[in-house]
Amino acid sequence: MVRRTLGMLTLLLCAAALCGSLSAQTEKTITIRMLDSRTGHLIATSDFLVRINHEETVHPNWVRQNEDGTGKLTVPQNATVLSAQAKYSIGFDIYVNCDSSKDKEIPVARWYAVSDILTSGVAAPNGCSKQTALAKPGEFVFFVRKQNLREQTQDYSSH
Repeated sequence: MVRRTLGMLTLLLCAAALCGSLSAQTEKTITIRMLDSRTGHLIATSDFLVRINHEETVHPNWVRQNEDGTGKLTVPQNATVLSAQAKYSIGFDIYVNCDSSKDKEIPVARWYAVSDILTSGVAAPNGCSKQTALAKPGEFVFFVRKQNLREQTQDYSSH
């Protein structure tokens, strides 16, 4: 009886370990750092807007804020490209990504390869200043600036 119970317990533990490793294989984890375009300082936010594989669907619930102000993004196994931005920060400042062309009236989302982010890290271009950053493997870094008064007025009048 004891031997059978031990055998069943061992079998259950092996099954749990196998399920855990399969679950780990189906998810990809990326660290997101949002930086101020002028200073290069980290801007802590829990309001990242993430899109995957050119979908229009926004996935704000996929990012959890780490203690250091970065975000931990878990994406599905089939994710090939992503786009990330942040709308608000502490104090409800509205931010605009700096990887879009400055001359565009409406910012266009830039897409980044998940495989590049995981293998070597990606730092998005900073079209707002000369500030740069390095990304580590598994890390996506992007620059933002506060929305200017004209942009705020346009957003307000469009509602």
